[in-house]
Amino acid sequence: MDALRIDLKEAAKENDSYRKVLFTGAFSQLVVMSLAEGEEIGLEKHDVDQFIYVVDGEGTGMLEGSEEELEKGDAICVPAGTWHNVVNGGDEPMKLITVYSPPEHAAGLVEKEKGDRDAVNDLTTRAARSASLLPGDGSARKA
Repeated sequence: MDALRIDLKEAAKENDSYRKVLFTGAFSQLVVMSLAEGEEIGLEKHDVDQFIYVVDGEGTGMLEGSEEELEKGDAICVPAGTWHNVVNGGDEPMKLITVYSPPEHAAGLVEKEKGDRDAVNDLTTRAARSASLLPGDGSARKA
């Protein structure tokens, strides 16, 4: 597994893709996201824990039906199985850093726009995780 050292805030600010996986390890995954004006992640829940940090922008974070305003520097910790959403309420892109534990997406995934990801790669990652093949498979990447 390759280690990664990166100026993470700068990587998030420069990212124009909806979702970009920067690092995938055996037990965690580092992702940067960019939500366009008015765009949202969409109400979802995962079988993994997720941490979301707002690098730039403002909007609303929703956890299990509770809404809170979000701005630069705010973070949300989302336990596995929790319904959540993030909505960009500003007039500039909202830049996010998120960590999944364990990994949620295919290593190296780049989703230029919401819904653009390669579903086959995503399903392969989930299948590998459920079969306990992910740890030690060499899937870590450098950004």
